[in-house]
Amino acid sequence: MNKKKNSPPLMETPVSCGFPSPAEQYIESPLDLNDLLVKRPAATFFVRAAGDSMLGAGIRPGDILVVDRSATPLDGSIVIACVDGEFTVKYLRRDDAGFRLEPANRKYRTIAFPEGRELRIFGVVTACIHQFAARKAKK
Repeated sequence: MNKKKNSPPLMETPVSCGFPSPAEQYIESPLDLNDLLVKRPAATFFVRAAGDSMLGAGIRPGDILVVDRSATPLDGSIVIACVDGEFTVKYLRRDDAGFRLEPANRKYRTIAFPEGRELRIFGVVTACIHQFAARKAKK
C-alpha cells in the first residue's frame, strides 16, 4: 500500500497571511508529514512538551517536538537534555565559560554547567507540532 496516496495534498501556492490573494488552489502533491519533518527515521523520536519555559521559542505545553538524536547540537540549538536525572528542553548555549541551558521565558533561570557537572544531550529539536484548540461558535 502506498502511503503517499493516503496523505493530504499540499497546495502549490502559499496562502497569504495578509490580504487575500486570488484563489490559486493548484494541488502540488500529497504531503507526508514524516517526509517533511523526519530526516533520519532511525534516529528520530517525538516527545510532548510540558511547562512554559520555552514559550518565547514558540513551544507551548502539549506541543509535540520532533527530536533528532543524530543531529549535532550547536550553539543556539533547541535540545532535549538530562539535568540531574530529569529531562528538559532548552536552548543550548556555549561560550568561553562553557555550556549552559537557556530557557525562552524570563520566569526561569539559565542552567549552568560548571566543571564537574554533567550535561547529557539526548537530541536536537528539529520541529514543533502545535495544534490549535477547537473553538465553539458564538451564538
